[in-house]
Amino acid sequence: MTPGLQPKEAGSRQLFLSQSEKTLLRTRSRQPKEPPMEPSGGEQELGAVRLLDLPWEDVLLPHVLSRVPLCQLLRLQRVSRAFRALVQLHLAGLGPSRGALEESHLREVLSKDEYRCDWVDGLALRGLADRCPALEELDLTACRQLKDEAIVYLAQRRGAGLRSLSLAVNANVGDAAVQELARNCPELEHLDLTGCLRVGSDGVRTLAEYCPALRSLRVRHCHHVAEPSLSRLRKRGVDIDVEPPLHQALVLLQDMAGFAPFVNLQV
Repeated sequence: MTPGLQPKEAGSRQLFLSQSEKTLLRTRSRQPKEPPMEPSGGEQELGAVRLLDLPWEDVLLPHVLSRVPLCQLLRLQRVSRAFRALVQLHLAGLGPSRGALEESHLREVLSKDEYRCDWVDGLALRGLADRCPALEELDLTACRQLKDEAIVYLAQRRGAGLRSLSLAVNANVGDAAVQELARNCPELEHLDLTGCLRVGSDGVRTLAEYCPALRSLRVRHCHHVAEPSLSRLRKRGVDIDVEPPLHQALVLLQDMAGFAPFVNLQV
């Protein structure tokens, strides 16, 4: 009994406290249980094994990365520094035959429209240039993340053997990239610059000077490329997808008037 309280008051006090405790207990039981804490970035659950914890030389390289397509490897190396080191180690161990196989696979991948997208960035192209010494043909159409710096690196690393290249539909590619390609790709035969809005006459003039093997050039929608820079290539028989201004005018006149006036095109 609480001192100073009458027996009736002490009983009421005890009853009141008991009801409060029961109410509190019921309230706590209705609250949702807190989910177990997930391990933080540097922590790991007891007994769990992460991918990078597996032996690299004995497991990951021969049994995992060897089955991953090159395009996926280029994505994987962007996840973290550790994954990049793992991928670089794998690529460094590729023999010549496997390297040619990977290069052929990547060319096939890049030739499909669904792969002409933003995953091909400067880092991916650098990795390709470093690990594909036999590279001859490359389609980078609509790879809009690529800028002049990446194309310059490609030209300097693999320009000597490059024969066909498409940089079409890339507004970030300009004269700096085209000029470096011209200086480093003496065997270049086909170049597609369709829709490269920053390419101008300076780049085309450099192509005419340094690329004697050039057979075709695509410059449609390159609005800064003027006819004088193309005329030197036309005289060499290079196939260009843009007609000379005089020919365009004659075609327009024929469409409008229904006949083609006699004009000496050799003048």
